[in-house]
Amino acid sequence: MSNAAHELTDRMSGESDENLDRMSLLDHLDELRRRIMYSAIAVFLGFLGCWYLAPTIFHWLQQPILVALPEGEQLAFTDLAGPFLLYIKVAFLSALFLTSPFILSQVWFFIQPGLYTKERRLALPFIFFTSLFFVAGGYFGYRIAFPMVVKFLLSVGEDFKQVVTIQTYFSMMSKILIGLALVFEMPMLIFFLARLGIVSGRQLIKWFRWAVLAIFITAAIITPTPDIATQTVFAVPMIFLYLLGIGIAFVFGKKPDEDGT
Repeated sequence: MSNAAHELTDRMSGESDENLDRMSLLDHLDELRRRIMYSAIAVFLGFLGCWYLAPTIFHWLQQPILVALPEGEQLAFTDLAGPFLLYIKVAFLSALFLTSPFILSQVWFFIQPGLYTKERRLALPFIFFTSLFFVAGGYFGYRIAFPMVVKFLLSVGEDFKQVVTIQTYFSMMSKILIGLALVFEMPMLIFFLARLGIVSGRQLIKWFRWAVLAIFITAAIITPTPDIATQTVFAVPMIFLYLLGIGIAFVFGKKPDEDGT
């Protein structure tokens, strides 16, 4: 009878542990759902605000090609709904950058429970620097990378009548801006991997050769043109960011004697 009672107790204990694990997983999924919902609401509100400014914003976004086109020429559209759909996309892209600090704060609140006490104190630096790098990547794409792509493509087609549609132009620009904005988060990614002890500065130095190869492959994916010159414009900042990440890993990486308290 005693053995049966012990067996029943062990079985119930095992089922209880299993239920706790399931609840833990459900809690994480519920937390993820809430953070995504909050981020979506923030982007939607930002979209509403940016919608009224969409024509003005696009006037600013189209400057890289207007200065490269022959005088008097401008972008074109081929269907009546084209400008309306364009302004929706412009407002969404603008809202994404505008609300990036809030979205990244939601990322922090989601991963915070899995961090040590010392690491939880890095909330403000995390939100500030991830937002800074995200916006800086987009601005670099707008100011330097994308204008070079535009000039190269227009020079290739200079023997033809150039009719660039607003859909094609904005699709290429948004891909480059978002791609570079995400790429510029590399130092912050390395920071957290180093804090968790997953990578170290010495390891990153050893992997530098392979990192350069991966960077050029990423640059080839982001860059809409196959020429080496344009890809180098994308790759060089990424290499610099990787080197910055190495320095961050040496300074802020997890030390062998850290206990995480």
